[in-house]
Amino acid sequence: MREKILTNSAELFLNYGFKSVTMDDIANAIGISKKTIYQHFDNKTKLVEATTLHMFEVISHGIDCICALDKNPIEEIYKIKQFVMVHLKDEKSSPQYQLQKYYPKIFESLKSKQFSKMKGCVTNNLIRGVEKGLYRDNINIDFISRLYFNSTLCLKDPELYPLNDFSMNTLMDNYLEYHLRGICTPKGMEILEKYLNNNQS
Repeated sequence: MREKILTNSAELFLNYGFKSVTMDDIANAIGISKKTIYQHFDNKTKLVEATTLHMFEVISHGIDCICALDKNPIEEIYKIKQFVMVHLKDEKSSPQYQLQKYYPKIFESLKSKQFSKMKGCVTNNLIRGVEKGLYRDNINIDFISRLYFNSTLCLKDPELYPLNDFSMNTLMDNYLEYHLRGICTPKGMEILEKYLNNNQS
């Protein structure tokens, strides 16, 4: 039952936001009483904390599976983006921004976990890209991996990028192309251009 509550809570939080969804909403969606939820989670804050950790673990596992396929680094970046977008529902409700605003301690804890995960993933991608001759060998890998993380966080700020004007999917596509064009060698650019031409929406 705990797993069912977490899965359904994640779905509701992603679609409507952490602030908007009540314990009643979650109970009604699952078809259980609020009392059942409280048997597993003391309050909404504890449920939000457990749900964000659950989502982080699911996404982290998926990213690990993609990285294990050992695709070329450019394709790998796009595959990860596609996987994350599916699991975060294109972030229609700015969940990360709401988390930061209404649950700052949980947000900071999640951000720390995300940074550690993403920095490792991006660093590995950059190293492999350099080794394969797809990324320039004079790039500062530590700097770029940190810049990548911070840039993707900024994209999730609806005050900077209102969701009425920018879908998260479009923002990520534009950012990834911007990121790759800045680090690719001519060989890497060929692969990027081919990927973009084959995946135009």
